[in-house]
Amino acid sequence: MDDEQSPTATWQAKHRELYEQATRHSFILSIRDGTVDFSSFKRWLGQDYIFVKEFVPFVCSVLLKLQKESEINSDKEIILGGVAALSDELSWFKNEASKWGVDLCGITPFTANTEYCRFLQSFGPLDVNYTVAATAFWAIETVYQESFSFCIEGDHKTPTELLGTCQRWGNSDFGQYCKSLQEIADRCLKKAPADVVRKAEEVFVSVLKHEIEFWNMSSSE
Repeated sequence: MDDEQSPTATWQAKHRELYEQATRHSFILSIRDGTVDFSSFKRWLGQDYIFVKEFVPFVCSVLLKLQKESEINSDKEIILGGVAALSDELSWFKNEASKWGVDLCGITPFTANTEYCRFLQSFGPLDVNYTVAATAFWAIETVYQESFSFCIEGDHKTPTELLGTCQRWGNSDFGQYCKSLQEIADRCLKKAPADVVRKAEEVFVSVLKHEIEFWNMSSSE
C-alpha cells in the first residue's frame, strides 16, 4: 500500500498536531521518562477497565456491520481475533488491579470516560456505516499502540513495574494487528462515497480528542 495515497495516512498528516497530542501525551511521556505518578497509573488502570468492558460490544457491532456490508473473509478473521483478545485483556486488567490494589468493583467512571463510552455506544445501531466504524476501531487501537510502543523504544526510562503494560500494547504483534486494521479502513475508504469519507474523518478526529481527554483524566486529580 502506498502511504501517500492512503486516506488514513493523509488524515494523520493533516491532523498531525492533534495526533501527536494523543500519542505523545504528557502522561505517556511521564511513563517513558520514569517520572509518572503511580497514583495516576492506577487511576488509568481502573478507568480503562471500564472502557474496555464497553469496547467489547463496540467491536462486536463492527463485526455485525462487516457481516452486513462486506464479504471479505480476511476482515472477519482480523476482527474476530480482536474480539477474542479482549477476553484476555479483561483478565489482564483484573490481575493488574489486584497487584496494584485497585478495587475494580468500586470504580465510578469519570466524565471523560463516560463521554468516550457514549461515543462507542453511538456505533451500535446497524445502520451505522461499516467503513466509519472500522475507521474508529483502527484509530482507537492505533493510538494505544503508538503511545505505549514509544515507552519501550530507544533510551527509555519506563519503570520496571510498567514495562508489562507498555509491552502489552507496544509489542510488534499488536503493531501488525493495527496495520491490518488500517488496511481494512483504507480499502473501505477508497471505495466509499464522499459523505462517508467525511464522516469517517470526523470520527477519526473525535477519537483523538477523546483519547487526549482520557489521558488528561488519568494524569489529573
